[in-house]
Amino acid sequence: MEKAVLIGLITPNISLELVEEYLLELDFLARTAGAKTVKQFTQKLPHPDNATFLGKGKTEEVRQYVEDNEIDIVIFDDELSPSQLRNVEKIYNCKILDRNNLILDIFASRAKTAKARTQVELAQYQYLLPRLTRMWTHLERQKGGIGMRGPGETQIETDRRIIKDKIALLKKKMLKIDKQGHTQRQRREHLIRVALVGYTNAGKSTLMNQLSKSDIFAENKLFATLDTTVRKVVFQNLPFLLADTVGFIRKLPHQLVESFKSTLDEVRESDLLLHVVDISNAAFEDHIEVVEKTIAEIGASHIPSLIVFNKIDTYRFTPKEEDDLTLITRENISLEELKQTWMGKSNDGAIFISALNKTHFHELRELLYERIKELHIKRYPYNNFLY
Repeated sequence: MEKAVLIGLITPNISLELVEEYLLELDFLARTAGAKTVKQFTQKLPHPDNATFLGKGKTEEVRQYVEDNEIDIVIFDDELSPSQLRNVEKIYNCKILDRNNLILDIFASRAKTAKARTQVELAQYQYLLPRLTRMWTHLERQKGGIGMRGPGETQIETDRRIIKDKIALLKKKMLKIDKQGHTQRQRREHLIRVALVGYTNAGKSTLMNQLSKSDIFAENKLFATLDTTVRKVVFQNLPFLLADTVGFIRKLPHQLVESFKSTLDEVRESDLLLHVVDISNAAFEDHIEVVEKTIAEIGASHIPSLIVFNKIDTYRFTPKEEDDLTLITRENISLEELKQTWMGKSNDGAIFISALNKTHFHELRELLYERIKELHIKRYPYNNFLY
């Protein structure tokens, strides 16, 4: 495994606790990509340094550590500008990645279908285009010769044109794939559609497997599922379609949001959203906010939803002592107490389960059946004899 160093920045808008949380997630991303984190560096600055992201002293500290410990990769938790990327590559003399580049790399390794591969390739080229300046600094002009005399064209201009052509070609390919997907969805319009949404690694694929009795790939890594999978499910006498979608994450690269919008058509065109939340994750409330924001971005916030708090089997808390006068935190609240808060009393409905162990699964199926039945009656008022 490649050895990695992680770098985060504490700014007036981002506290140390939040940066540590971000770096914990960045470490998970690095492990998912196949790297081992050996050190984390943080620095408090009003804003990132325009040239090297970190301050001069901290940059030298990181450089010395990288050199002494033969580090393979330095990963920044924020997006680097082309000039920052060029500068830190020269200083650290090793592979440099920012959060966006790391996520793109994971997506590239996970993409299996033609659609996912095309989407990831498009996002990678869009990310690469403004950063071409760092790749050809060792070249001057194209070689001379017959037909090549005159001012000619610099290598970077040639590559920029090639990449722009490639992006245009991939966009055309995506339009064709989207058209095929739209045709497939039209054929399924007579059935109620339910989509699983949630933060990456919340357990959507495991829940999908349990509800549909299918065998979709699921593991404890980020972005285990990139492709939307749709299965027909029947509860009692009521058929419906269940779709598993790509997970969301904080600071998701803009290029990926744009290129994967078509994948999220299943979400936009659903009748009901099952919002799966990993209740055992200390930052689950932030995860809920990220998912709701992304759902709003793709124009699906009007769709009714049901929050499914998953992984109750791994939920842990530390009871407070009676004489402890410190403020109650999430770590001190039991699952039963959480159920009495806004989470358990959500207007759209909420349920606490373990998809892996099928805990409270019967209650979930009953609740889901009632919600789908309501939607079915609303759409087909003359077919009520089914119930």
